[in-house]
Amino acid sequence: MTKNLIPQDFLKNVLQNGVGRYVCQLQRITFRFCKSHGASRHMRDFIENHLLGFSQKNPGVAVYLQPRRHRAPSIVAEYLNGYREVLFLSDKQPSEICKWTEHLRTRSGVQIVKMINNIHTETPSTQGIWHPFMFTDTEWAVTKFPNKKLSSVLKTGKTATDIILDEQTEALTEGVKHCQINNK
Repeated sequence: MTKNLIPQDFLKNVLQNGVGRYVCQLQRITFRFCKSHGASRHMRDFIENHLLGFSQKNPGVAVYLQPRRHRAPSIVAEYLNGYREVLFLSDKQPSEICKWTEHLRTRSGVQIVKMINNIHTETPSTQGIWHPFMFTDTEWAVTKFPNKKLSSVLKTGKTATDIILDEQTEALTEGVKHCQINNK
């Protein structure tokens, strides 16, 4: 049941990002906090001590502060592709809030999903993937190489080349006999 609830998609990347110049995919980040609620004390400390440095390092990201009365602190990140992510940070230390802020800044904005393989089959094999040594003799695993027996060429019978050469020699000998009979 849970397999159907997890979104699945093929691996994607933001096109052309890094060709020419890098474009930060984080468009806007909003810090929501309460001025008096106890769970927001670390968020208020982060805002007082670390937020100015973050906004100076990232001038392309719009930073908003949204005081909300009697609510748990959260961060809302909005990306260029329209994806929006909300993180609730009750009782997180300022260092943890810094790490989450940096994580949101460096994300591409593509939703995290279970990756789908490019290969699809209706009947998956229970034997495993084929490899060149699948049907070889098991004595090769314990044999010391080089080995005369295993190094010799296996002659299984006439090859197609041998058959064609034999037919040509027969045709030539018949042609020579035919010419000799006509010359007499």
